[in-house]
Parts: sequence; C-alpha cells; structure tokens
Amino acid sequence: MHAPPNLLETAAARKLPPPLHSTLSLPYIYICIYMTHISPFPLQKGKKRNKLKMSFQRFYEGWLEQLRHLMIQLNQSPRPPLTDEDHQQLQSLVQKTMSHYTEYYRVKSLVAKTDVLVIFAAPWSTTMERSLHWIAGWRPTTAFHLIYTEASIRFESQIIDILRGLRNGDLGDLSPAQFRRVSELQCETVREENAITDELSQWQDGASDFQDMREDVEEKMQVLGRVAEKADDLRLQTIVKLVELLTPRQAAEFLIAAAHLQIGVRGWGVDFDLHHS
Repeated sequence: MHAPPNLLETAAARKLPPPLHSTLSLPYIYICIYMTHISPFPLQKGKKRNKLKMSFQRFYEGWLEQLRHLMIQLNQSPRPPLTDEDHQQLQSLVQKTMSHYTEYYRVKSLVAKTDVLVIFAAPWSTTMERSLHWIAGWRPTTAFHLIYTEASIRFESQIIDILRGLRNGDLGDLSPAQFRRVSELQCETVREENAITDELSQWQDGASDFQDMREDVEEKMQVLGRVAEKADDLRLQTIVKLVELLTPRQAAEFLIAAAHLQIGVRGWGVDFDLHHS
C-alpha cells in the first residue's frame, strides 16, 4: 500500500522519520495520522491518547508475531551455511531481522514525539515486561549477557571437538579478536547507559517544579522525550554493532536467542497477569 501524498507531505512538514521502504506499513500510517490530529502534551485529549495507545498496541502485537516468524526462519536456515546460496539466504534473513528492529524503534519514536508518557507507561506490555524496563525498554547491556551465555553454553557442548582442533564457527567459537571487541563494546555501552540514567535522574530531581504552574510542562516532556530517544538509540545501536562484529551464522544465533528471550518474557508475563488479575 502506498501512502497518500498528503500524508507524506504531513510527515515531512512535521519532520517525521522517513519509512523504511517506498511503501509504508499500516501501523506507520495510523500513527502518522494520529500525529496529525493529536496535539502534543499537555494538550493531549483522553480519547485521542487512548487511540494512540491502541494503535501502537496493534502494531506491537503484529511486530512480535512477525518477529516470531523471523525467529522460525532463522532457526530453519542452513547452519553452517555450506553453499553461496546458503550464505546469501542467511545474510538476507539477518538483514531482514535487523530491519524489523529498526522499524520498531522508528514507529516507537513517533509515539514518543506525540506523548512520551505513553511509552513509559507502556500499557501494551505485561507487568513482568514493565518490571524489567530501563527507560521504557530493555537494558542495552542485556545483549552482552546474552552473548556470553550463548557462547558459554555452545562452547561447553563442543569442548571435545574444540580440543581436537575442530571448529564449527558458531557463537561458541568466537575468536579472541571477537571477544576483545565484544568486551570493548560492552564497556562503551555501560558508560553510555550510565550517562543516560544520570540524565533521567536529573529530570526526576526536578519533579518539584511541576507544582509551579509557571513552569513549562511541555518543555519538560520534550526533555524526557530526548532521554527516551537516546535510550532507544543505544538499544538499537547495541544490536547493530554486535551483529556487525559477528559472522552471519553467529549473528543469526544471537538474534534467535534475543527473540526467544523477548517472546518468552512476554509469554510468562501474559500467563502471570492472567492468573493474578
């Protein structure tokens, strides 16, 4: 479906990020429409805010379902890839999965620009998911724990082969250079994560200013929005940089583990909420 010209013009006028491809997904169109008709905080109306929540919830549920399909495709891909065609197929699936994550953060940024408090409340998430949130999403350093865990499990399962000099090129077969780069990237991410946490703390320290009606509440929401944007940028860039330093096979295994964790936590959260509602 091609986006109507007037919608594209509206998106450009409001400085919305461009779509991933020449066509726009329906969730992107829905949220663009809401941004056209919904005033930024604090002029947000209750009914329109609820529409925005429901729109993103539909997008998120569809996005998770597509992530599940991508995880299945990655699982079914030939590993190790034996032919050039296998390599191309695996690389294509990895790129497709990365584009899927990019689309999520693109659409989420539209919601944040409209009403940043909505993404912090995250009504589309389960209570368990929200308990694990760091600034409206997963903590970037979680990705490194996932890499180390997967590498350790795979290494232990094939230690006899490794001692015999047999290498299979999976996550359990990371080279010393790869381990060094992962460690360096982890240190960089920890520093950035701490810096963003400090920014949020400074914003929260100014909570008493909300009692003064002369304070510009909208400006404060914009500051909070910039903090959330930095957090999401760090989340996405962490995945991108990790995938770049891995081989296609290793990247596929990392993305499978990440998707399995995200989908698994949501499943546990849904069950927990059903039994405690």
